[in-house]
Amino acid sequence: MNLALFAAGVATFALLYCTQALLPAISADLGVTADRASWTVSAATGALALAVLPLSALSERFGRRTMMTASLSSAALVSVAVPFAPDLGWLIALRAVQGAALAGLPASAMAYLAEEVRPKALVGAIGLFVAGNSIGGMSGRILTGWVSQAWGWRAALAAVAVLAVAAAVTFRLLLPPARHFTPNPQGPRAVARTVAGHLADPLLRRLYAVGALFMTVFGAVYTVIGYRLVGAPFHLPQGVVGSIFLVYLVGTVSSATAGRVVGRLGRRGALYGAVATTAAGLLLTATPWLAAVLLGLVLITAGFFAGHAVASSAVSRTARTGRAQASALYQTTYYLGSSVGGALGAVAFHAMGWSGTVSLGLVAVLAAAGITLLGTRAARAERSARAAHPSRPLGHGGPADRALTAPDA
Repeated sequence: MNLALFAAGVATFALLYCTQALLPAISADLGVTADRASWTVSAATGALALAVLPLSALSERFGRRTMMTASLSSAALVSVAVPFAPDLGWLIALRAVQGAALAGLPASAMAYLAEEVRPKALVGAIGLFVAGNSIGGMSGRILTGWVSQAWGWRAALAAVAVLAVAAAVTFRLLLPPARHFTPNPQGPRAVARTVAGHLADPLLRRLYAVGALFMTVFGAVYTVIGYRLVGAPFHLPQGVVGSIFLVYLVGTVSSATAGRVVGRLGRRGALYGAVATTAAGLLLTATPWLAAVLLGLVLITAGFFAGHAVASSAVSRTARTGRAQASALYQTTYYLGSSVGGALGAVAFHAMGWSGTVSLGLVAVLAAAGITLLGTRAARAERSARAAHPSRPLGHGGPADRALTAPDA
């Protein structure tokens, strides 16, 4: 199960962000600016965000395994057509289709793990899936960087297509059948009620916002970093810029060890640590020294993947019903954060240079810290109210909110 979902995670991020490291080459070849080329990334993440909720509802009817298989297979097939896009418009359109095809995998994977894995092992299992995301993001960008330098960006996208097809076959061969899934087909009105219930939960709202804000930072930084590194004062070649994404290995480690960090610091403590790490990384990338920029990318990557693993596992654990929809809402806000972050990061870079992208990232990460602080205050208020009135009935979201905002949770 872990190996299958790891392969799925590799394919998801390799496909979703396959043009990100190639943006300077695409801009040069097609004669477009950074903010226009960035839509080859934002279109994919935005389409995924819009499609993930309806496809998660279908997984309640047809099963998580079926939905994940169909999603990954479809996205891999579309990837074969992407290198042949004749212009930027077609490239953006195919990337949007690819993102929509991928949408059935992330939320279904979280729900699948929540149903099939023991609660104590859930953070670690989701951490491994997220680690697969980081490996996919890293390998896809490194592969495209060097292939693009040798044979051009279209050949690079073809290489990612081969990787995606191999990962899809591996996933299908390894993933075991679900043992605890019970079909629960829902009509549009039932899905809407479930979604409204999740959005009414204050803890889930905070987790959704935190995931979106972390991804806003990450999307902005990694959409624009290639332009910064190929330009003054660094002037790095495309292959070397692609290799910079080796820092994703840090994300693999930080997401896979998120469970142990939560065990020591609690969920809110782990989120504060992720915020501080990401902010420090952003400030380092603003310096003119390559070593400091690389260290900054390491810190941003570690902070992002740790925060994402903590928030996403908390969503899966909090939702007692409609887990697929709860995870889908997280994925919706998460990938909307990526789409918005990539687009705004490119606009900020076009207008103000790298300092504009850093400023955008700092605003987002400080907002994530503020939301986490609201959770801290809510937990303290709940404990005080319970101490003063031990027999008071719990309000909406009370049990889940207290269980996941307590200091030792």
